[in-house]
Amino acid sequence: GCDALTATGRKFIRGPRGTGFLYVRQALLETLEAAMIDHDAAVWLTRDHYELKPDGRRFATWEKGYAAPLGLGRAADEAMAWGIDAIEQRVASLADTLRRRLTEEVPGAVVHDIGSRKCAIVTFTIAGTDPVSVKRRLHAEGIAVSIVPPASTLLDTIARDLPPMLRASFHIYNTEAEIDRLIGLLS
Repeated sequence: GCDALTATGRKFIRGPRGTGFLYVRQALLETLEAAMIDHDAAVWLTRDHYELKPDGRRFATWEKGYAAPLGLGRAADEAMAWGIDAIEQRVASLADTLRRRLTEEVPGAVVHDIGSRKCAIVTFTIAGTDPVSVKRRLHAEGIAVSIVPPASTLLDTIARDLPPMLRASFHIYNTEAEIDRLIGLLS
């Protein structure tokens, strides 16, 4: 029932940067033309006529590396071995735990996530702190967080008047002990 689906490979599949995938229903595929077409995407037949490949290769380019797509394939294999449902349940549980503990245990912490179904990305601020300094301190302790600058989510930032936020992202490899360390340092 899906007409088209695209996703980056580096998010929850945990593939290399610069990878991703595209699915297009066959009947729709035949109506689409890629933004860039080269001799890997089409056959050049005459001076002013070419025919696009009949499949997904019409979106490919000749110049490409092979290591990153192989890495994406390996990451997809690992995700399938863990099980997509198991990954979703685990990361949702970890993120929910962090959201709850931030609001209950860290003075001045505000979680900015909205929506009825939240993902494994937790965005938050701590009143009276500079997110850059907090990130630097956490990194020094071996905890990876990032900062979401207003320009990354400009429409939401404007609508909700959001400041730069800290971002913690979970995957199946993370543990409750890591949340304990994070909460301890933030407290």
